[in-house]
Amino acid sequence: MQRPPPPEEFALKETAPKIAGSGKFTGNKLTSTYDLVEQMQYLYVRVVKAKDLPPKDVTGSCDPYVEVKLGNYKGITQHFQKRQNPEWDHVFAFSHDRIQASFVEIVVKDKDVVKDDFIGRISFELTEVPKRVPPDSPLAPQWYKLEDKKGDKLRHGEIMLAVWKGTQADECFSDAWHSDAAAVNRDGVSKIRGKVYLSPKLWYVRVNVIECQDLIPTDRNKPVEAHVKVAIGNQTNWTKTSSVKTVNPVWNEDLVFVAAEPFEEALILTVEDRGNKDEVLGKCLLPLHMVQRRWDNKAVQSKWHNLEKHAVVDGEKKEVKFASRIHLRVCLDGGYHVLDESTNYSSDLRPTAKQIWKSSIGILELGIISAKGLLPMKTRDGRGTTDAFCVAKYGNKWVRTRTIIDSFSPCWNEQYTWEVFDPCTVITICAFDNGYLQRANNDLKIGKVRIRLSTLETERVYTHSYPLIALHASGVKKMGEVQLAVRFSCTSYINMLHKYSQPILPKMHYVHPLSMGQTDKLRYHAIQIVSTRLTRAEPPLRREVVEYMLDVASHLWSVRKSKANFFRIVNVASGFVGLIKWFDSICHWKNPLTTLLIHVLFVILILSPELILPTIFLYLFVVGIWRYRRKPRHPPHMDIRLSHADAVSPDELDEEFDPFPTSRNPNVVRMRYDRLRSIGGRIQTVVGDLATQGERFHSLLSWRDPRASALFVTFCLITAIVLYVIPFQVVALLIVFYVLRHPRFRTKLPSMPANFFRRLPSGADSML
Repeated sequence: MQRPPPPEEFALKETAPKIAGSGKFTGNKLTSTYDLVEQMQYLYVRVVKAKDLPPKDVTGSCDPYVEVKLGNYKGITQHFQKRQNPEWDHVFAFSHDRIQASFVEIVVKDKDVVKDDFIGRISFELTEVPKRVPPDSPLAPQWYKLEDKKGDKLRHGEIMLAVWKGTQADECFSDAWHSDAAAVNRDGVSKIRGKVYLSPKLWYVRVNVIECQDLIPTDRNKPVEAHVKVAIGNQTNWTKTSSVKTVNPVWNEDLVFVAAEPFEEALILTVEDRGNKDEVLGKCLLPLHMVQRRWDNKAVQSKWHNLEKHAVVDGEKKEVKFASRIHLRVCLDGGYHVLDESTNYSSDLRPTAKQIWKSSIGILELGIISAKGLLPMKTRDGRGTTDAFCVAKYGNKWVRTRTIIDSFSPCWNEQYTWEVFDPCTVITICAFDNGYLQRANNDLKIGKVRIRLSTLETERVYTHSYPLIALHASGVKKMGEVQLAVRFSCTSYINMLHKYSQPILPKMHYVHPLSMGQTDKLRYHAIQIVSTRLTRAEPPLRREVVEYMLDVASHLWSVRKSKANFFRIVNVASGFVGLIKWFDSICHWKNPLTTLLIHVLFVILILSPELILPTIFLYLFVVGIWRYRRKPRHPPHMDIRLSHADAVSPDELDEEFDPFPTSRNPNVVRMRYDRLRSIGGRIQTVVGDLATQGERFHSLLSWRDPRASALFVTFCLITAIVLYVIPFQVVALLIVFYVLRHPRFRTKLPSMPANFFRRLPSGADSML
């Protein structure tokens, strides 16, 4: 077994960056949209276009391009063939920390096979360059006469430029050529720039296959064992074989799929005869954009659709026209939330249809400042190096910082903003090594951070250095630290507190619930759709990045996770064990004074039973107030002890990193081993859910979620006062009547206490 690492190495550290939002920065502040990161100064040069360039080729034209030189750094624009009035509109950004010159030079050259010809130049003293601070309008470019090498003005040739000093808050920052990427070719610059991505809008496609009429089998003397295959893209489901073995089979089965806008695949239904080697009895194709959309509980009208059949005649495939029909009820269900991540740490709990969205309750701002102590992820020129970037996901918005090349302590200082619709959601931030620069097949994961918004105080800026922890086949390892600044601002405190009483998922999840098997399968397909769409962006957000962010393999069996969940239950149960031990000590008179006081308390409660409940709630109120001064001051982070990653054996790690299905020898062993892992994975999930419920109970008075604890403490006080006033017998009678109420007065939606309890934080947020 590996030696446990020191706990302080993986601890969360509070930092004090020079940012405006923390109130610790006394210099020139950034704008309000960039006050959670440190200010970085840049020199921007915008090369717009040129005109009347003198000819340099024998053809009487030129192939112009522009070089922007600042000390040892040089940026080059694209060159145009045979154009004397080229237009580039390209922006160059030079970091102030790397400037080692007093002037910037813009040189126009003519592209040639042997040696490029000099056309003209213009230079600017850096002390004369103006400053621009957003939200000021962009600096207007101007025409400048080109000069020769001696500094004399040319008779022909002008260039339109804009040169200014700014910060990373400038609109040109994300698309500019940066001096820190001088070694990257022009085509590769886009692969290392920061970008914002949006997940596709996902819908559930609900297909109710009712019946068919007038099927035409090849052999009419045999009974028809018909079933329907329904496919959307790479998703395929089958109905059961109809119990009516005639040409008019009946099924009345529901099949559910996932589809993304814009709908590129069609819904394909194929009626097959299982008793005749799956002979195709007819096909039906339904474009998804023509399918009815719904976002409430209203019934969808069923429709009859004609089936098509093809036959081979003289070697050619021809359509056979016949009167077979299929009866369907199809809709795009937008009343659900299409889960592409675990609900334990979901970043979005809204339904798909915007028509039933509620108003936002706040704003989440994230400043990705820097990282330090990163380990080398690859080798370049015989030495270790890391090209790090970060990805953050909240809701349907993904953000990617720019890649800092060849640095173990990269500084990004980029800030992003999200609307918040539910405080009990989680933002995920991951660090990766960019594989494009090495022409690698994938981006290497460095580490992950998850922050639950409900554990944050509103309007407070949290500045911490989070450990980046990764679990490898050799054991747990700290890959470095990432420094973040987080602020959760609330627009309506009443609406936010009201959210704690609402169902976590949209109404349709409770009115027409999906089975556990359907949910797991649909979540898998949703992840595949999101991954495929984001890999088609430019630059692509690679599949391994998306799957790591969404914890695609979190359901697989692991001895380590099972042990971690077991010890979570033990930790939760330790409070009850302590209570039993305390009561046992009272019974054995280990502290006579305490025992006498308990005797007096029992006598009072027995003589006045109406004081039992108010006394309990008053006690909980006092305990909650007493613990307020010891409430957690820092957001949660990845905990290696809670994850049981600090004392895992090599054999357990080998099993955890063993691919699924396993490749460990004979087929029988493989089948049994995979079955065991599948069953174990479900047990692991159930145990984790039990631990989550217990941890949520503990969090009622822990002030981990300050708003939830405040609500509960206030409820305890009000309940204690009410129960002191109202006789106990009346309260007991009302409770019995409420529990035994008629089904007419019941609803399928969970109760307010259940909704409140399910929104409480748990240790699942800190699990690796």
